[in-house]
Amino acid sequence: MAVRNSRLRIKQGIRAKISGTSQRPRISVFKSNAKIYAQIIDDQKGHTLVAASSTELGAKENTNVAMSKEVGKKLAEKAVANGITEVVFDRNGYIYHGKVKALADGAREGGLKF
Repeated sequence: MAVRNSRLRIKQGIRAKISGTSQRPRISVFKSNAKIYAQIIDDQKGHTLVAASSTELGAKENTNVAMSKEVGKKLAEKAVANGITEVVFDRNGYIYHGKVKALADGAREGGLKF
């Protein structure tokens, strides 16, 4: 339980500093033990603009770093199609390493700037 509480405390500190706007929406990352999810959110309006996940890409087993990168590319592809090119990255309290870093790298390769 201590890990969950520390991640939530870190998450609150991050969210106090960054926020998504219409010009630069926020990429929010969530990872479970088996899947990884990402959304692009406009916090001013409270709307999710674009979303992608490993389940959408047909991941049957646990998500690995390569699948996380594909989720990032898919998210960027959808975002660019909706006219979003600049974003703010919210790692959601997770360490910027492994799957979270791979998702961010995939999004950058797909054309997003952050």
